[in-house]
Amino acid sequence: MTVGTSSPRHAVLDTHTLLWWLTGRTRSLGRAARGFVERVDNGTAVAHVPSLVLVEVSEAVRRGVITLGESFDVFVQRLENTPSRYRVVPLDAAVVARSHELLCIPERGDRLIAATARHLGLPLVTRDRELARAINEDVIW
Repeated sequence: MTVGTSSPRHAVLDTHTLLWWLTGRTRSLGRAARGFVERVDNGTAVAHVPSLVLVEVSEAVRRGVITLGESFDVFVQRLENTPSRYRVVPLDAAVVARSHELLCIPERGDRLIAATARHLGLPLVTRDRELARAINEDVIW
């Protein structure tokens, strides 16, 4: 796995990264990943959040795995209303087409998240070694 050593201003978050960040489990994040989300928190970096990650967060809320302290709708609206720190990335035809190049990733959700990073040309904040190998892109962890 390539671990980002620079301090990128933009990166795509995978689901675990966002869940651990939301629940205050930042110690579960790698050093570079923790540094990135801290920069997002202080407004010096931008987290790109694939819409599929929001689907998975919604499911975690529904199952009681996490609580947000606000309704899911308000949470999503807050993300969308803060483009200087968060950008929700839609699942569109271009991302789906890019995912076709990543069929080596067996899980569809992971494949679409990785395709989002590749499509945007941004590093992916993930600890998933399989994703890192498959996308052969910069990974922040």
